[in-house]
Amino acid sequence: MGRRGPRPAPTALKVLKGTRPDRVNLREPVPAPQRVIMPRYLSADARAVWKRLAPDLLAKGVLTSWDVDEFAVLCDAVARHRRAAARLDAEGEVVSLVVGETKSGTPIMRVQKSPWQLVWRETAAVVTSVGARFGLSPSDRSQLKMGPPPGGGDSSDR
Repeated sequence: MGRRGPRPAPTALKVLKGTRPDRVNLREPVPAPQRVIMPRYLSADARAVWKRLAPDLLAKGVLTSWDVDEFAVLCDAVARHRRAAARLDAEGEVVSLVVGETKSGTPIMRVQKSPWQLVWRETAAVVTSVGARFGLSPSDRSQLKMGPPPGGGDSSDR
């Protein structure tokens, strides 16, 4: 049987959130400092997602060289989710299928949900679950407490 309860937050997020020090794993394995490189296999749309999100995650220490594949899954899922949404907008939520024909040759039609709804729903689930691991869900983000901005001062100076 697996672990019970919610998945533990990454240590970098716990530190950003201001979690009590006794609840932060200070002996967690840490990847060697390496350059994080976007995988070549990502589609153009997934690359755009990577370029939008990766710089902030890198700056906060949440995205490391060990996380590249999982983050690529997130970027791909966001791109596929957008594509499914566009197809649903263009084709509608229901489709008519020819499932046969009568003896006289009249088509027998069946109306069903668009297959793009399944793609849309499944990619939304991936985006939600994987995005939360990187602190990208609204509930994770609302828990973050950042230190003072570089150069001193408080956040009200912005």
